[in-house]
Amino acid sequence: MTQTAVDLGPDAKSAICEALNQSVAETAVATMLAQNFHWNVTGMAFGPLHALFQTIYEDHFIAQDDLAERIRALGGHAEGTLAGMLKRSKVSEYAESDGLDAQVMIKALLEAQETLAATIGGAGAIAADHGDTLTEDLAIARGQTHEKFAWMLRAHLV
Repeated sequence: MTQTAVDLGPDAKSAICEALNQSVAETAVATMLAQNFHWNVTGMAFGPLHALFQTIYEDHFIAQDDLAERIRALGGHAEGTLAGMLKRSKVSEYAESDGLDAQVMIKALLEAQETLAATIGGAGAIAADHGDTLTEDLAIARGQTHEKFAWMLRAHLV
């Protein structure tokens, strides 16, 4: 049975909002990761990587808002601090001491996309368990986007 945000019980809303906050946190960290790489990429693949990294961070910026607004629609609190997001996120900031090599950037962003796909997939499963098809649909679309970005990044590593 499909349920709307109004129909969900407090336990369902809490579980879904927690999973969505995890997704927001990781998306926010991945946004900055892609933007950092966009600013600092060099080398023979500068043009295509500069553009790809921009496409990713622009997508992720919008996604953060979509996910946070779904949390609010469910009556939850959307984590809005960088410190809170960094603490929660399984996606890590890029340590510039690792060097600014394009291949390292691609691998780091690929790992972030794979993590995001898994996290949002988990959020979708939680939503499905509670009959929240609207959040499940959002999660499916986001998961597909992260898998596509992972494929695009992986193509640069051949």
